[in-house]
Amino acid sequence: MKPSIELFDLIKSLSKSEKRFFKLTSALQSGDKNYLKIFDYIEKQEEYDEEHLKKTFSKEIFIKHLPSEKNHLYKLILKSLRSFTSEKSIASILAQEIKNIEILYSKALYKECNKLIARSKVKAREHEKFYHLIELINWEKVLIDSSYEAGEFSLNIDKIIKEEAEVIEKLRNLAEYMVLDARINLIFRTGGFSRATVERAKVEEISDNHLIKGKNTALSSKAASICYYVKGLCAMANRNHSDSFTFFNRAREILDNNPKIKEAASKRYVNTLIHLMRCYIEIGDSEKARELIFDIRELRTTNGFKSIDIALLIFSNSNAQELILYQSMGKFQESVDLIPEIEKQHSKLQGKVSKEMELLLHYYKAYSYFGVSDFKQAMMSINIILNDNEQSLRQDIYSLARLVNLIIHYELENYDYLDYLIRSTSRYLNKHEREYKIEILCIKFIKRLSKIHTDDDKEDILKKMKTDVIDMLEDQHENVLLEYFNITAWIDSKINNVTLGSIIRTTVKTLN
Repeated sequence: MKPSIELFDLIKSLSKSEKRFFKLTSALQSGDKNYLKIFDYIEKQEEYDEEHLKKTFSKEIFIKHLPSEKNHLYKLILKSLRSFTSEKSIASILAQEIKNIEILYSKALYKECNKLIARSKVKAREHEKFYHLIELINWEKVLIDSSYEAGEFSLNIDKIIKEEAEVIEKLRNLAEYMVLDARINLIFRTGGFSRATVERAKVEEISDNHLIKGKNTALSSKAASICYYVKGLCAMANRNHSDSFTFFNRAREILDNNPKIKEAASKRYVNTLIHLMRCYIEIGDSEKARELIFDIRELRTTNGFKSIDIALLIFSNSNAQELILYQSMGKFQESVDLIPEIEKQHSKLQGKVSKEMELLLHYYKAYSYFGVSDFKQAMMSINIILNDNEQSLRQDIYSLARLVNLIIHYELENYDYLDYLIRSTSRYLNKHEREYKIEILCIKFIKRLSKIHTDDDKEDILKKMKTDVIDMLEDQHENVLLEYFNITAWIDSKINNVTLGSIIRTTVKTLN
């Protein structure tokens, strides 16, 4: 059985200050510290090698029960991290304060309890920590009972009950928004930007929800930021970039105006900026898009945005969007020039990048290489996607990769192999019940092009393909293809015998 690498991953995830804190707290403990020997050894490893670990400490008694030693070390590191972060996270601070209230109450120090409750309630309200606020209100009620028992009746229980009802309503309201947020995100995680009829119906249902459609339905800043974020995603799903831009801007404004909420919602804030950047790209404002890339990367030095999960989010999304930006401008060489540094950063993250972002980065690298006519490199990146066994994540990318694969093989003049690939791709689309006519249309014309070898006949087919594709792209649900691959620009590049980038650059210049 392959050794577990959870301990290795945890140790490798520690920052220098977290490692130092762990060593300092361990120094305060008495007795044998075999776990530190394991910690130091694993910390120096580039890849986990348990057999080498066993050989190194073969003369030590603890190595005979290594699994329990590893488990002990894992728990000690987590305990150390809890202590290390306890003074940073508002949730941890409030949890400690509530524990302190419980201790003071057990010692009948009621006056001190009330002071601590009052201070903690201010913090809970400022950060909209409604769960903690309810706990604090419960302690207030407990203290009122104690006051009544002591003959003190000046405290107003009705006021506290009213406050509790308001907090519960805000909590319920926030929970409902979080459910809507989870539902729209699930649709994007599975289908991406592409939408089947069932998925479009689900998006419409979310858009029509009274909490999304109504006015002043959010009862807290946190709920309001989620509301506009969901509105933005719904608009994006329906290709309405103007509304999407408005909604994401509003979500950003709410969080910027509430820095304590923003810090707690750091992941949502980064995603909001990422979606805003995509809106700028779609409307052709490359300067604003570049500014936003800089803003997103600057967040890595901001309090609340320094964790590893946020660093991963910023790395993967900012790089993906920067590739998209250059591709949308027809500057494919610039996007290719970014790839070595992206891969260098990627290798340092030791497999922590999400599967979704792995797929997207592979695809955008493939499109970058395609744009500079390096079709073999493009095929290598596409094959990584095609050889993946994932069945439920980002079906738009898996389907698109198959279509682009056909075009790559057409460019490489692999006409004999194309016949097999076309049949295989058609079976895949039928099996997965893809509803996009543009995919079928493109496959039909690629099949025809692969059978023709005279330039005049190819040009006739390409011109017919362009006409039919443009007509089909009038449907907003079909033109999702342009989000990933500028098919009309590719057709024009073949008709005019010029590069894909030159066609896109001419189009962008004309639009501006």
